[in-house]
Amino acid sequence: MGTFRMARINKQLQREIALLLEHRIKNEAVKDAIITGVECSRDLEHARVFFTAVDPDRRAALQEELQCVKGVLRTLLGQVLTLRHIPALDFVPDRSVDAEPIGRASCRERV
Repeated sequence: MGTFRMARINKQLQREIALLLEHRIKNEAVKDAIITGVECSRDLEHARVFFTAVDPDRRAALQEELQCVKGVLRTLLGQVLTLRHIPALDFVPDRSVDAEPIGRASCRERV
C-alpha cells in the first residue's frame, strides 16, 4: 500500500463495500459483517477484504456467506466506482481485533 493513490483506493473500496453490504445486498446474514480494511494488489487485480463480526463464533459462516455474494458485490462496485478494473474480492477474517488491548492486560498484571 505504498502510494497515496493505493491508500485512497483501499479506503474507497472499504467504504463502498460496507455501504453496499448494508443497503444493497439482500442476504441478511452478511449485514453482520464489519469491514475493517482492504488491501489491493498494485495492479488492482485482487483485493483482500478484512472483516470481523459482532459474534466471533460466526466468522466462519459469515465468511462463506460473503464468498457467495462477492460476484454481485463486484458488479455493484463496478456501477459505483470510476475505476477501469474492479478487483476480485477475497474475504479474510481480521484476526487483529482478537488481540486483547494492552491496557487491559497491564491492569490484570497489577492486581
